[in-house]
Amino acid sequence: MENIQYIHHDDGFGIIRLQRPEKHNAISVEMADQLKIAVKTAKEENVKFLVIAASGEKMFCAGGDLANLHGDLTSDEAFSALYPMKEVLYDIASFPVPTIGLLNGDALGGGCEIATACDFRIAREHTRFGFVQTTLGIAPGWGGGALLYEKVLPSFAYHWILEGGIYDAAYLFNKEWIHKVVAKQEWDEEKLLAPYASRSFKQMKILKRQYLKRTSVLGLAAAMSDEVRNSANLWDSEEHKEAVSKFHNRK
Repeated sequence: MENIQYIHHDDGFGIIRLQRPEKHNAISVEMADQLKIAVKTAKEENVKFLVIAASGEKMFCAGGDLANLHGDLTSDEAFSALYPMKEVLYDIASFPVPTIGLLNGDALGGGCEIATACDFRIAREHTRFGFVQTTLGIAPGWGGGALLYEKVLPSFAYHWILEGGIYDAAYLFNKEWIHKVVAKQEWDEEKLLAPYASRSFKQMKILKRQYLKRTSVLGLAAAMSDEVRNSANLWDSEEHKEAVSKFHNRK
């Protein structure tokens, strides 16, 4: 798994790391398959919690790789290309123990969707995040928009997705999307994860079960699939084709 690293830590938790910094950790078709396997492996190993992290410091994840998600796809082709990551996000959101996104860099589009699938988001200060899909003529395509409505006030989720804004970590902490903002000089994964590592597997499973019962996450699979279809239906729109063309032709 060259672009996806999975480690079972000695303290009993799992870490999945996106390892494609030269492409801003953009998710390719191969990476989506590798992520699916990594999440499944962590679940089978009964980790006490699961961490989603990324290599590099500039970008946690820039979203989908435009080499795969280019503007020339039909709506059906787009749906087929998008759907595997919807399954990955649902697997993360419904994971039987807590999931933590360590956001050491910025996230855009699908990168924010991955982060939203996690139960908790810990961000390095001055990082920035944007559900920018609408600025590209589409909508969130991996089901992360449906998840966002569960994680923050629905009115804010609606506005963020519609506006396509990019906000810094401090602002999103106040909106309760970010759970903790950490100074750059204090960013130490071992120390950040220590409070979680000190809990037992039984504790973590009980607490996550309680959370899932209290929320609607487990029932979101259909809504997430609808979101993938809606995004795919916008794929061959002139607005999206023009946005992708501008991206490829940027200097």
